[in-house]
Amino acid sequence: MTAMLDALAEHQYLLVWMGIGSAFVFVISLLSLPWLVAQIPDDYFVPKKRQPTQWKTERPLVRLIILLGKNWLGYVLLMGGILMLFLPGQGVLTMLTGLLLIDYPGKFRLERKIVSTPAILKSLNWLRAKANKPPLI
Repeated sequence: MTAMLDALAEHQYLLVWMGIGSAFVFVISLLSLPWLVAQIPDDYFVPKKRQPTQWKTERPLVRLIILLGKNWLGYVLLMGGILMLFLPGQGVLTMLTGLLLIDYPGKFRLERKIVSTPAILKSLNWLRAKANKPPLI
């Protein structure tokens, strides 16, 4: 028992930084999650397959920069959401938002499956209603 207390005392600064990091992720998710959910077009999940954007051919460098930033933000939200499953915060919704931002094979099918869950759809539409946006179709 004393060995464990000694280890905790020795690494107390890590606990403090983990607490600060948790609070930071919590605040960022509270501020960004409603805005990000409101940015999803209401018909985003309607087509069976997503159409490629015109940015792919017209502005490849700008698209690459935006893609890298979007993926980075998505990974931050995904990791924050995983942490929020054990810490205070909106873990599932934050993870969902992160998954929506990251690009990977089979993403659209996974998004449709997750959003088709009634509890998730209800939560997303509640956030959209708060932002005066129409519900997801």
